[in-house]
Amino acid sequence: MVKRFLVYGLLFPAMLLYCCANSAGGEQTGTSYGSVAPPMGDQLKFKKFTYTDQMGTGLEAFSFLMPSDWQFEGGITWLLDLPMMPARAAFRVYDPKGKAAFVSYPNHCFYWAQDPTTSALFPPGSKYFGMEIKQPMSALDALQYIVLPQARGRVEILKAEPVPELAKLVGAGAQGAADGAKVRFKFYDGSAMVEEELYGVVEVIPIPVQTMYGYIYNYLWYVDYLFSFQGEVGKLESYTKTFQTISSSFKVNPKWYAKYSNMIEYLAQKQIEHIHSIGEMSRMLSQMSDQMRQENLQQFEERGRVYDKTSQAFGDYMLNIDRYYDPFEGKEVELPSGYNHAWVNNNGEYILTDNPNFNPNEGSNLHWEVLPKKGP
Repeated sequence: MVKRFLVYGLLFPAMLLYCCANSAGGEQTGTSYGSVAPPMGDQLKFKKFTYTDQMGTGLEAFSFLMPSDWQFEGGITWLLDLPMMPARAAFRVYDPKGKAAFVSYPNHCFYWAQDPTTSALFPPGSKYFGMEIKQPMSALDALQYIVLPQARGRVEILKAEPVPELAKLVGAGAQGAADGAKVRFKFYDGSAMVEEELYGVVEVIPIPVQTMYGYIYNYLWYVDYLFSFQGEVGKLESYTKTFQTISSSFKVNPKWYAKYSNMIEYLAQKQIEHIHSIGEMSRMLSQMSDQMRQENLQQFEERGRVYDKTSQAFGDYMLNIDRYYDPFEGKEVELPSGYNHAWVNNNGEYILTDNPNFNPNEGSNLHWEVLPKKGP
């Protein structure tokens, strides 16, 4: 089996930066906005959200900025019968008063065998080490015939097209072929029509198999980097700054990643197809180191550099991100440009406003400070 560490396909929405540029459970912790008098003028308000993987590692898995009045649902699910992808993230960050939402779809993992022995034992539709046997397909077909039917049922597709540069943008395809696509559609959510644009990547990894006639190939393939954004029909682009902030602020905890990658390696080495209980899996995870082996650390850092480079390029030049210094966190934070004033408090909340007379400390029980903008 091919070792595969999927955390960036699992969690990282770097490609949402591309989406915005071209188109417009667990324990959840988030800080409250506090009793601040409503400011005058146009503004955006964000808070830091942290997701803790209680089902598996017990560690903080990821964090990001979200609008202060939005909500989070979903999280990371650990699978008991899929060694190559033992955890998947599926969540939704949404406006409870409207239809705007940032959505992360679960990844899919498949296997296709060309050698006669394996194909005879595992016909299409059966499972091989927890992976469905299915012939590889393009990203465009995978979105339309795998992801959408499972996630949305019947939808009205408005536009579907390949996005060949997307796979390169997210750093996919290092072990094989990769392509990207997007599908815009609308559907009825039970109360109103909603418009959604879904992006994804298909990665196909060839696995050489020695036969009496020479080498042939089986294929391990994934449908990953599955993210979308939603809004009222005809208003999707109006949420660009919000989606931009969520995606550019997304961070994975390296200690969580270490546990995840070490579990994949353990399962691959032991050829374990099924863990009998969540408790057993949790005991195994507790024994996994939260320190990465050097090659895994290098992979994590390299993917991080790709993500940061993508974020900066699209944020600074296409999405107009401004960079500030957060005195409470002691590090840089990226927020949408177009606002003359920015504030932060020690709860990890931010306010962007054009109103020069607005001071969030007035009528608030929180301590706010002006965010100094960083130079170019």
